Amino acid sequence: MIVVLLDNDLTGHQELLTGTLHSTGWYEYGLVRFLTLAEAGIKTNEVDRLIWRRCQAGGMILMTGNRNQDDPDSLEQTLREENVPDSLPVITVSDPQRISEADYRERCVHAIITIVFDLGNYLGSARQFIP
Repeated sequence: MIVVLLDNDLTGHQELLTGTLHSTGWYEYGLVRFLTLAEAGIKTNEVDRLIWRRCQAGGMILMTGNRNQDDPDSLEQTLREENVPDSLPVITVSDPQRISEADYRERCVHAIITIVFDLGNYLGSARQFIP
């Protein structure tokens, strides 16, 4: 099972995403589990660089709506400086506000399942935009 860590941009969508795993039949395969930062024991105000490092060390895929490069510890800057060929990808939701739409959310879940099934081909890719 792969843990997909929802950052602050997506924490409020955990139940919707898990529900979509159920409604699409993927939940029974035990491929993905969505966790919040708090559930993973990470402070919600932690800098992106440290969150990314925790994900890499813990074998978790970070899922975000974040694309900024506001400071030296931003996620984008971290990916540019620390991503290596065997790094787990970051899943970036193209339009996080649309997660509340069932069709959009289902497409996101299918994209996540695709990444998990073929994870070896996504290592080192830095970001995967969905859907």
